Amino acid sequence: MEQTNTIQFTKKNLESDQAVRWCPGCGDYAILSQTQKTMPDFGRKKEEFAFISGIGCSSRFPYYMNTYGFHSIHGRAPAIASGVKIANPDLSVWVVTGDGDGLSIGGNHFMHALRRNMDLNIMMFNNRIYGLTKGQYSPTSKVGHVTKATPNGSIDIPLNPPLLALGAQATFVARTIDRWQKHLSEMMTRSYNHDGGSIIEVYQNCNIFNDGAFEEYTGKEKFDNVIELKNNEPMLFARGTKGIKMDGSNPVVVDMEKHSVDEILIHDETNLNQALIVANWTSHPVLPEPIGVLYCIDKPTYNQEMVNQIENARKVRGKRSVQDLLNVGDTWTVS
Repeated sequence: MEQTNTIQFTKKNLESDQAVRWCPGCGDYAILSQTQKTMPDFGRKKEEFAFISGIGCSSRFPYYMNTYGFHSIHGRAPAIASGVKIANPDLSVWVVTGDGDGLSIGGNHFMHALRRNMDLNIMMFNNRIYGLTKGQYSPTSKVGHVTKATPNGSIDIPLNPPLLALGAQATFVARTIDRWQKHLSEMMTRSYNHDGGSIIEVYQNCNIFNDGAFEEYTGKEKFDNVIELKNNEPMLFARGTKGIKMDGSNPVVVDMEKHSVDEILIHDETNLNQALIVANWTSHPVLPEPIGVLYCIDKPTYNQEMVNQIENARKVRGKRSVQDLLNVGDTWTVS
């Protein structure tokens, strides 16, 4: 997306006058702060951004951004955001949702917004729990997770958001972590510059109801457990001491003291088959957790195709009768 002006503003200009009301220590604070730091670099007026949310802890986001915004209803943020984008194509429209809001009641809207390739930037805060409603298990909670709603442990198989997005034909799929601030900023920038539907899954710690859910990716051993995907670069992690090699159709972890970098799988973010394989590494007992851009391709957007269709209809209408335009056999009359 091209920058439309050279107006400069700072993080302070994006801070609203509303008191931020999340639990002390919530990962949402880090995401909000980085969003406010990153967006001035996009070179747009703050009035050219709109944040749309549903219901949940994450959905307070529009209150805290000094931009246009809409705190909507449970699960329906992608549908409302689609309307906003179609009505005002020049806006940069962002959807803020959670794993409960976006994947449970909102799963249908989430899926179809991506399938249509609406030019929306979806940020899904995934804390693997329902926080606002006080700690019930969510669609991404692990099997066996004990909550008020599952005192004997959850028996549901958790959803994998990137895999679901890829299945819905999303054109941009990424993952980041609330405490990886620089990386979070990079993913937001990539999402903003992508012309089409974007989904960024943000691993976000809920220190009240699911504290430490992502500790293995944020603690001192994080580099041994996470692989940062970089396009056209070999899949190395653990500070370059380990790599991913394909053994037939199966990815395996290898020691780089015993293998050449030429043997290591190269990340290709335009390769859907590879993206599907990598997305399956989520919570894998051996393979590292992938963060970064899993998949990115260009494809016509629904919102632009609709604009083109309307413009074409206007041109045709000037040359043909309404009856011809409707292409029906009967004449319509009004009595």
